[in-house]
Amino acid sequence: MASTDQNRPQHPPRHPLTVGFDLDMTLVDSRPGIAAAYRALSAETGVPIDVDLVVSRIGPPLETELANWFPADGVAAAADRYRELYPDHAIAPSTALAGAREAVAAVRALGGRAIVVTAKFATHAKLHLAHLGIEPDTVVGWLWAEAKGEA
Repeated sequence: MASTDQNRPQHPPRHPLTVGFDLDMTLVDSRPGIAAAYRALSAETGVPIDVDLVVSRIGPPLETELANWFPADGVAAAADRYRELYPDHAIAPSTALAGAREAVAAVRALGGRAIVVTAKFATHAKLHLAHLGIEPDTVVGWLWAEAKGEA
């Protein structure tokens, strides 16, 4: 009996390999840079910030951490200033974690897409990656926790 299209099993369309990587403490040890940016913010604003405590709990959005140090009506301005200070203070001290470049390159060598998904401002994530020679296909910022799945 001849097979027809309607008798063939239906398979879902094939999607290319896509691997999502977090940035902080997955690809990049950004703790030294984050610490430097917080020290600069603290010095500029006069607000004491326990930088060691801050870097021990990186991951949540910036505004969440700043709310521990600034009054509620000052968090947005502090976040804006931190983001302005970040490129000059946080990029150079941060380092690639062992195997980070190779992991991203391996996905791409297999014809897959490597994406970086982070709670960090995407522009800053891209600066880290470029500085460290890590070349993903896409960087998506400002997603935290379960929201990273949206990427």
